[in-house]
Amino acid sequence: MQLPSNTTVVPAKAGTHNPGVSLVRECQQQSNATRTVLTTTDTAYGSRRSPGRRLERSIQMRETPRAFTHIDTWVFDLDNTLYPHHVNLWHQVDARIGEFVSAWLKISAEEARRVQKDYYRRYGTTMRGMMTEHGVRADDYLAYVHKIDHSPLQPNPAMGAAIAKLPGRKLILTNGSTDHADKVLERLGIGAHFEAVFDIIAAELEPKPAPQTYQKFLRAHGVNPATSAMFEDLARNLVVPHQLGMTTVLVVPDGTREVVREDWELEGRDAAHVDHVTDDLTGFLERLGTRS
Repeated sequence: MQLPSNTTVVPAKAGTHNPGVSLVRECQQQSNATRTVLTTTDTAYGSRRSPGRRLERSIQMRETPRAFTHIDTWVFDLDNTLYPHHVNLWHQVDARIGEFVSAWLKISAEEARRVQKDYYRRYGTTMRGMMTEHGVRADDYLAYVHKIDHSPLQPNPAMGAAIAKLPGRKLILTNGSTDHADKVLERLGIGAHFEAVFDIIAAELEPKPAPQTYQKFLRAHGVNPATSAMFEDLARNLVVPHQLGMTTVLVVPDGTREVVREDWELEGRDAAHVDHVTDDLTGFLERLGTRS
């Protein structure tokens, strides 16, 4: 399949490449602000990382990043955050969104792809664009696009243990549906660690990064943003949380496997609203657990 010109295939690195080192170097080249980047070079998805292989770097930035010592609420995005980008589970959803757009608008796959990504960027989700521009019903859309094979996800007990050690509440804030989130959490074996899922229906179909979505989430669950941390794979979805006072963490591809992302989805590692960057969420959380 030929990918559009604004799509980036992030290739797996050959040999013994250290993704953490490349991430640090890239950020050093792009920014002069201070951020901690926690990474590991272990490529075994779901396995415990060797402490000897962890890498921590301080990078000069414009201001000191917010810390975690005061955090009592941990908020996680779902897709491409709680599981690695290279699993490409969202790639299945992405393909079904294209099919839905093509069938609904009766246009070619190529034109549907253009419309899909245009709406995704402008409205936060393709669904919101289809609802606004073409009167699509959310239930029909969600039922179709989330009908995917979740079997590529494998249990991740190491992540579950790391999440369990975090002090305080754990919540999920996703632009997907609760049904999809439940299936992902079940496959990963970490659902028991989360108090609740705030999905696109709870957000009244207003997706991140809309400011009102975060406000609805905070009110619904009594969350104080000043004592909360937000983990996301899209930098633009961390703008409002940072403005509200949350400590923000951007989860990026680890460079060991091939992933398919839009160019703009890979931006923002050096943004002022991103306090921390990690290419290994499990290792990052394990490190936090030893500090709490």
